[in-house]
Amino acid sequence: MNTTQLEGLIGMLFVLGILVLLVLPSVFGIVRDRRVDRQLREAEQGPARQQGPSVDQKSSSRSTVPSTATWYAEGRRSKKLVSS
Repeated sequence: MNTTQLEGLIGMLFVLGILVLLVLPSVFGIVRDRRVDRQLREAEQGPARQQGPSVDQKSSSRSTVPSTATWYAEGRRSKKLVSS
């Protein structure tokens, strides 16, 4: 392997490294979006689909407020309706 081939190899590896650095954040974003969507689907299905022993929940006299997941899911649903 002569000097020209070595310089070409180093340049090619450098360009591939930069490409990986540019693509990596978007891959992480896609993975995160898929995880959030899966969590929202599970939350919409309710506790009936969750596995494990069922435990009866005692009702409390406190008023309940929607969770952050519910608020986020409603926002995503409205965005999907607008875009379609």
